[in-house]
Amino acid sequence: MTRRTTQLFAATALAGMGLASTAMAERGSDGQLNLLLWQAPSTLNVYLSTGTKDMLASSLILEPLAAFGPDGSIIPRLAAEIPSLENGGISEDMTSITWKLKEGLKWSDGTPVTADDVKFTADYCMNDEGGCAQAAKFSGITSIEAVDPLTVKITYDGPRPNPFDAFVGSQAPVLQKAQFESCMGAASASCTAQNFGPIGTGPFRVTDFRTNDVASLEANPEYREADKPAFATVNLKGGGDSSAAARAVLETGEYDYAWNIQIAPDVLDGMLAAGKGKLEVDFGATVEHIKLNMTDPSSSLPEGERSTLAHPHPILSDVKVRRALSMAIDRQLLNEIGYGDTGRATCNMVPAPEIFAADNPDCLTQDIEGAKALLDEAGWVPGADGIREKDGQRLKMLFQTSVNPVRQDFQALIKQWWTEIGVETELKTIDASVFFGSDPGSPDTLVKFYADVEMYTDVYDGTDPGSFLSEHTCASIPSPENQWQGENAARFCSETFDAMSVEMGKTAGLEARAELAKTMNLMLTRDEMVLLPLIARGRVSVSSNALAGVQMNAWDSEFWNVADWSRAAE
Repeated sequence: MTRRTTQLFAATALAGMGLASTAMAERGSDGQLNLLLWQAPSTLNVYLSTGTKDMLASSLILEPLAAFGPDGSIIPRLAAEIPSLENGGISEDMTSITWKLKEGLKWSDGTPVTADDVKFTADYCMNDEGGCAQAAKFSGITSIEAVDPLTVKITYDGPRPNPFDAFVGSQAPVLQKAQFESCMGAASASCTAQNFGPIGTGPFRVTDFRTNDVASLEANPEYREADKPAFATVNLKGGGDSSAAARAVLETGEYDYAWNIQIAPDVLDGMLAAGKGKLEVDFGATVEHIKLNMTDPSSSLPEGERSTLAHPHPILSDVKVRRALSMAIDRQLLNEIGYGDTGRATCNMVPAPEIFAADNPDCLTQDIEGAKALLDEAGWVPGADGIREKDGQRLKMLFQTSVNPVRQDFQALIKQWWTEIGVETELKTIDASVFFGSDPGSPDTLVKFYADVEMYTDVYDGTDPGSFLSEHTCASIPSPENQWQGENAARFCSETFDAMSVEMGKTAGLEARAELAKTMNLMLTRDEMVLLPLIARGRVSVSSNALAGVQMNAWDSEFWNVADWSRAAE
């Protein structure tokens, strides 16, 4: 990678990004900020959850060394500057990166932030017994050293052309060593006090957290910018549904901001007509998709063996069946009904940035007859009721997703199309707080995946999809051994894909990385078809007209600049 290329990954200048701070009178002068996440957070420790809802809540409190700006550039948070070849922060052989912390940083309890906290966080996530949900961001690290109180050096097992995974973005924040050092390994999930009340460096600190319900926060008295945040407290309410969340901002005005609005375009337009709020939309790498379980989720298997590699899926192990299920879906109609201008039908799990998006349009045309022919080839014969059978087994799918009106519309349509090709489909809906939750004892989480098919949205932060694609390796499969915390919920396991993931970690140059990313994406979505992309969704939230400073960010937390939010002048 050339020195010039590093700038594509590490642009630090804020000029031209519209990030000028809003002048504020004093910290806490604007009262309470009311946020609504209808998928309620279940933890404030993002290392124990793959859920975006948990990352968002956590990002109000915990911070990484650097964040992704709205244009995808990398901007300092706890770091004094972004490491590069030019400033010596990235070694000439690209096997190490050295971060310098800002001077004078304090945790919300008043103690100093040091390089030991950064090193500890890496050790915490890389512990094999801990089931860290963000382990892919720390892959390839051979050592991490606190050089001095403000300097930490990360060394990799080979050249790392894009070293901005660990501690970059809201999915990889720094934890306080003093608070979490008793929570290493298998103890991580049982540290309730720490996971529900992390001490952070962000603009707010926790005063109360009730899982799957509500979080109460107050302005962090130790926040490094003396006049921020403008809000004295935050009421972060969880639960309900997307429609009610939008209504609470756009019609009743009870809340200032509601995240992840997924309602029919005509219904949303009616709410906007009330004139109390506006849409916050940006397109990035957010994809509504279907995952096909490559393992057997049958309840007839002993607990601990369901949805594990020990038992391949009796139906979906056949790629012809997987391909037929995809061919039967009309993605264009789904987008028209569910998203309109805020979505685009897609066949890619990596739809952006453009340089990483593969030429992969085949799934955009529905082909019911072609799907039937494939099932015929696979030996599935229609029975008297139209449902196909093979060797005495019915072609039946249990299709689960979260409670959400758009997703229920999608389920109904997909069931109809699958019935047309001879697939019996049972629909299951799960409360979003549970489905996206992190409880290893729950049978209904998306990572436990006790169903044949599931649908939800995946997204990666930053503009480089390398770590996102590596989440689909064999080592990232959720299992009892890692407390069901792996990212690879489809249980796809391929030596070929794993080898490409290793190669991605060593590949320099934007163009070369893009070509490899396209190949990996096509393996998942076209060749093996374990993931069925449906809609490239814009991030869609709503904010009150009484709220100023909001800037949507498709590459990181939507709350990335919450310290700059304030009450709008009347």
